[in-house]
Amino acid sequence: MEAERKLSVEAEAIFREGVVLVLSRWSALQLAVDNEWGGRDSRRKSEQLAADVFSWFTQSKEVLYIDDLEDILNEAMLSLNTVTEDGSIEEVAEKLMFMNEECLNGDFKSVESLREANHRRVALPHVKQVSE
Repeated sequence: MEAERKLSVEAEAIFREGVVLVLSRWSALQLAVDNEWGGRDSRRKSEQLAADVFSWFTQSKEVLYIDDLEDILNEAMLSLNTVTEDGSIEEVAEKLMFMNEECLNGDFKSVESLREANHRRVALPHVKQVSE
C-alpha cells in the first residue's frame, strides 16, 4: 500500500491557483457561466466547483481515481444545465490529475505555463466591440 502523499503548504497554494486556471480555460464551463445557464448564481457554482475539486484532491483519504473527478466535473456542469459531449470533461480531469501529481513532486511547470498563457490571453483580447 502506497504511503499517503500530501502537498506542501507552498505546493497547495500553487495547486489551488492551477485548479482555478484550468477551470477558467475550460470553454464549456465559461460559456455556461457567462450565459448564466445555471441561473444567476452560475459564477458562484463555478467557484464552488474549483473549491470542491481542490478539496477532493487535498482532503480525500481514499485513492484518487480519475473517474471520480470526472463525475464531480460532470455534476457541476449538469448544475449549470450543460451537457458536454466533446470529451472536455475527460481532458480537464486529466490535466488536473497530471498537475496534482506534478505539484506533489514539487514541479510547478504546468501551473507556470497556465499563468503565462493566461497573461497572454488577457494582454491580447481577440474580440473587440465595433461602434460607428
